[in-house]
Amino acid sequence: MNFSQVFDMVDIGLVILDRDLHVRHWNRWMHLHSGIDPGSITGSIVFDTFPNLKHPRFINKCKAVLTFGNFCFFSQKLHHYLFPFKPASFFYPDFDFMQQSCTMGPLRGENGSIEYIFIAVHDVTDTVTFEQKLMELNRKDALTGVQNRRSLEINLKEEIERTRRYRHPLSMIMLDIDHFKKVNDTYGHQCGDYILQQIALAIEKITRSQDILARYGGEEFCCLLPETSIEGAKLLAERFRKKISEKAYSYLDKSIAVTISLGVSTLKEETDTAETLLEKADSALYAAKNSGRNRVEVEI
Repeated sequence: MNFSQVFDMVDIGLVILDRDLHVRHWNRWMHLHSGIDPGSITGSIVFDTFPNLKHPRFINKCKAVLTFGNFCFFSQKLHHYLFPFKPASFFYPDFDFMQQSCTMGPLRGENGSIEYIFIAVHDVTDTVTFEQKLMELNRKDALTGVQNRRSLEINLKEEIERTRRYRHPLSMIMLDIDHFKKVNDTYGHQCGDYILQQIALAIEKITRSQDILARYGGEEFCCLLPETSIEGAKLLAERFRKKISEKAYSYLDKSIAVTISLGVSTLKEETDTAETLLEKADSALYAAKNSGRNRVEVEI
């Protein structure tokens, strides 16, 4: 019985290989996403067209299917894709290739022996994109669009591990908007929200791509600075302070002057933890507040 028409109707990729890994069927879905005509690939060894498959991982799974009749899987989370096809839509800028989840299994002949391998290819790019966007939203502060406290804590632990591995400096700036309660009381909480957004935007424009800016809570922000000494962090903090203090924020035709106080800390390679780095930055920020505000203080 010829199932070719059925294979061509399904909305997944289907490939059938013989025991020598020659292509025996290449369904319409594979044709559409690869641009490779079934007539040109049928009969050829699969490695001729897809040399990336000539890998022990793929070959060993083929052997397991042919020898033991096992079903094998290539998960997207581990392998991303089996066949390097372009994404089916232009709406996936994060991926150069279609993200795939693939299943391999045996096809038996009339005598019950395993004669072929089938490979089912599922396009999971939509699902992966949705999961990534959801994860991204979960790690962002809804008001300002910068990272949230949870995201900062995750990144901080990762950066400390990287810093100790490669012996690079790691510093932090903690900043707080001066007299923010007065802004809320005088102009209302919507104005306060606007000020928070504008300050986050202004600071984000100064930071480098590897720096991590997060809203730590209320009117407090933290900026994690990989590969930055305490001297470099102090200079950057001063740039933050100057940028904010020199700008007048306009809200409902009212000009509002805002300043920030900042504390700077750096990781001591052997002794510091994520908690102590935050505590030192917080103590330096407290010192800046007690010294008149609108200033930068460095950990003692």
